Formats: sequence, structure tokens, C-alpha cells
Amino acid sequence: MSVTPVMATSPEVGVNADWLGLHGARVLIAGAGGIGGACALAYARAGASVAVVDRDQRSLDALGAELAALGAKHELIQADLTEHGAGQRVVADVLDRLGGLDVLLHAVGINDRRPILEFTEDEWDHILRVNLSSVFGLAQAAGRHMVDQGHGRVLALSSVSGLLAHHSHGPYAASKGGINQLLRVMAREWAASGVTVNALAPGYIETPLTAGELAKPGKRADLESLVPAGRLGTPDELTGPALFLSSRHAGFITGHVMYIDGGRTLV
Repeated sequence: MSVTPVMATSPEVGVNADWLGLHGARVLIAGAGGIGGACALAYARAGASVAVVDRDQRSLDALGAELAALGAKHELIQADLTEHGAGQRVVADVLDRLGGLDVLLHAVGINDRRPILEFTEDEWDHILRVNLSSVFGLAQAAGRHMVDQGHGRVLALSSVSGLLAHHSHGPYAASKGGINQLLRVMAREWAASGVTVNALAPGYIETPLTAGELAKPGKRADLESLVPAGRLGTPDELTGPALFLSSRHAGFITGHVMYIDGGRTLV
């Protein structure tokens, strides 16, 4: 990272208060709710300047109020990342507003839990465009800038569904498996330029995306029974891994899919 670390120490623990090296980093997050929103607040607490893009203005406004309460430098951008060229436009806007870009986190996704035989081609295309094509557009635009500047961190949310064959997850699972391999290729192509590219793959996390499914009778207990940890995860449990992979300590880690799943992929 090119940001200058703050060397002040914490009297409580006697270590560098900015041990992550994220103070002053310029961070772009796609997705204002759920995991994206939790990560935006975590980056802000680490001293980063945060830009958040989402198509839902209400989600942006709610997150903006929380960022403002922290006194964080932040920018809110309303945009639909499924539109052609949206990724380039958003990155150009962020570069103008923040004066640069050090970290990208893509945390936008949708799911439609139905058997594969029930999907139309249009429904398939929609899920792939939201979950996978938007990663390509945004990460490509961010990657161009980061490769030119000689450093950067690119992260995107994958899922255990990119590895496991969950019933009624066809398009979603395909999009997450696609994210894994897309990021691996980006990692291979950009490594020599000082840009790392990694995926965060959550297991069963309580977010707005899963709320409807968890509300079904018995569903929560069924899912918990599949997790060795015996419980579901929370969005805040994604923030530590995201911050670490964005930090100066992760400069030699690239092309990885980090499973954050309470052991779900072990069984």
C-alpha cells in the first residue's frame, strides 16, 4: 500500500494503532447493506476513506448516516452496476472524489432458490449479470488504475456455494464459482504489478439476502445442523478477514478463496 502508516500506539495494548496500515487508504465498496455495509463501517473505523456504491438510495442513506456518526470521510454513489460501462464510470467517479483507489470490495449479490429446470434464460442472465458480470466490470476498471499505480487490493464476495453443490442454487452457484476463477486469473495477471486479488467465501450468514429463507419453519435449525460450529455467521465476522486481506500484512497473499463458514466446507 502507498498510504503512510500512523505510528501512534495504543496505551491499552501497546501496539501500533494502525497495524493494518489502512489509515488514509481509499476504499470502494459495492453494496451498502449486509456484509458490504458492515465492511464499510470497519474500514472507516480503521481510518480509511470509504466510497460506497449501490443501486438502492435508501440503503446508501442509512449507511451514510452511520458513517457520518463515526466522523468518517465517505462518499455515496447511486448506480446500477449491471449496466454496461457502469464499473468504469463508478471507478472514475471514486478516483475524482477520493483522489485515488487502494482497495476494492465487491459485495453485491442476489439468489433465487429454485431447481434449475424452473429457470428461464432471462432469469439466468439476470443473476449472472448481477453477481458475476458486475464483478468483472468494476474489478477491471479498478485493476487498470491499480496496475498503473503499482499497488492495490481487490476483494469480492464468493460463497461456499461456489464449491458445494447446493440444491436449488444453480445460477447462484455458477456465478460464485465464476467469481472464484475470474479472481484467480486476475491475481495471476496482476501479481507482478503489486496488486493482490482474493475472494471471501461466506457460509451461512444472517443478511437481508438470507432473511426470507431463514424465516421458513425449521430452516434455521436445518442450516445450523450443517455447520460444525453449530450456528450461523454474522456480517461482522466477515470484516476481519476483509481488513486483513486489504492490509499491508497480506501483500504476498493472492489468488485465494478464503472460506468463512464455521467449518461448513469440512463436511
